[in-house]
Amino acid sequence: MSNPIKDKSFAFAVRIVKLYKYLCEDKKEFTLSKQILRSGTAVGALYREAEQAESIADFIHKMAIAQKECNETIYWLELLFETEYINKKQFESIHPNAVELIKLITAIIKTSKKRKK
Repeated sequence: MSNPIKDKSFAFAVRIVKLYKYLCEDKKEFTLSKQILRSGTAVGALYREAEQAESIADFIHKMAIAQKECNETIYWLELLFETEYINKKQFESIHPNAVELIKLITAIIKTSKKRKK
């Protein structure tokens, strides 16, 4: 059965790893690239962790952390664009994926909170 958040967060992590490799190999950028690698891959990892949550509260907590990591990733993408480490085409290729993920995660958290009540 298809799981959109699981699939999209994994595909996003793959793109982040490729962006990290590009930043290191082509741009010789090693500080910001580590930050975006950590936060960008954490989103999917935290979702996978949330799948095994011990309670609905635990699930919501793990998803909230994934939401924060996704928001941080959006920050790093914007910073990389504004500092010209990535061009407009590259930014516009990956930024919408991050925004879509944070919207999905936010919707999941809201739905889960309603179910908890």
